[in-house]
Amino acid sequence: MLKNITENIVWRRFRKNQLAVYGGTVVIALFIVAMAAPFIVPYDPSAIDVASILRPPSFMHPLGTDDLGRDVLSRMMWGARISLAVGFVAVGIATILGVILGALAGYYRSWLESLIMRFADIMLAIPSFFLILTVIAFIGPSMWNIMVVIGVTSWMGVARLVRAEFLSLAEREFVLAAKSIGANNARIMLRHILPNALSPVYVYFILGIAGAILLESALSFLGLGVQPPVPSWGNILASGRENMEIAWWLVTFPGVAIFVTCLSYYLLGEGIREALDPKIK
Repeated sequence: MLKNITENIVWRRFRKNQLAVYGGTVVIALFIVAMAAPFIVPYDPSAIDVASILRPPSFMHPLGTDDLGRDVLSRMMWGARISLAVGFVAVGIATILGVILGALAGYYRSWLESLIMRFADIMLAIPSFFLILTVIAFIGPSMWNIMVVIGVTSWMGVARLVRAEFLSLAEREFVLAAKSIGANNARIMLRHILPNALSPVYVYFILGIAGAILLESALSFLGLGVQPPVPSWGNILASGRENMEIAWWLVTFPGVAIFVTCLSYYLLGEGIREALDPKIK
């Protein structure tokens, strides 16, 4: 009963934030497009048509065509699938690593905490983009490599959040009660502390997807991300650089898609953060 009341309060707070609702609507729409892309794309996103090279937006090609005659709308829709997949998987890896390491550091508070948090400090001291560039240069660019590298270099923020929550919750009465009846450490961490420490993790996950999409787009733009002919918003944008002066649509639509998607995720994440914060009326 109390859980249902809390959920209703959070939902009402979220609905009052119109920007967050708009952001959530765009995120859901993009997710639907990405999932349905194999069935709704008007053309094969990799099909070359020399008779349709660099055609401006028209009824047949609403977003125009590129320098190989490929339909930009179809490539954008398929690119949404790739970009969102990279975002979700990369942030999922980072979240799992961060939750595990942050929970261990916050609960045991010994040499293990010092080891984990000093390693996190070292990772944070290295600019993540250049670290990712270095790793990709060694292992080679591909979609799966991008997912893994972004994930294993982005866990530090969520680890700090989870550690702080564990430090706060470990001294609460319900945890002390669980210890007094003989509950083991694993049960206390997983059943009593972790469910109450996940609120900031939800926000991190949403905001992290936007960051991962932006990072993947930047890497693909530089030729170190998802490799052609597989379309992603970053390499679509990169392919339009040489013809930017005569084919404005090749850089405008991918750029707008990246901007709107990242903005929507940030608005949604901020809305969830405010809805979950009991200090905000």
